[in-house]
Amino acid sequence: MSKFQIDIDFSNIDLASLETEEDFQREAKMLLPKALVKLGESVGEKTWEELQEKLQGNGGKLKSSPSEKRRFIQETGRTYQRSASNREKQELEEYIVEQLRQHK
Repeated sequence: MSKFQIDIDFSNIDLASLETEEDFQREAKMLLPKALVKLGESVGEKTWEELQEKLQGNGGKLKSSPSEKRRFIQETGRTYQRSASNREKQELEEYIVEQLRQHK
């Protein structure tokens, strides 16, 4: 099981044109920014749910507005995209290449 629990949209990619390692790497680099945001949003959603559970458990007020949740998740995604380490980016890029190969 991969540590990356995100779905990557390959619908706009001509998978048949991916032949060389460079082709796969180039495509992965183009998909990386959106994949980083998706990964960050996934983390944001889990974090939001954990925070809500903790607040509820402590008798605190729930911030369950759908717009607040959406804003939090989107901001977490953008923040993750900007602050991901080179190692995280490289690992995600390798995961994208692996997924491209599987979808081909």
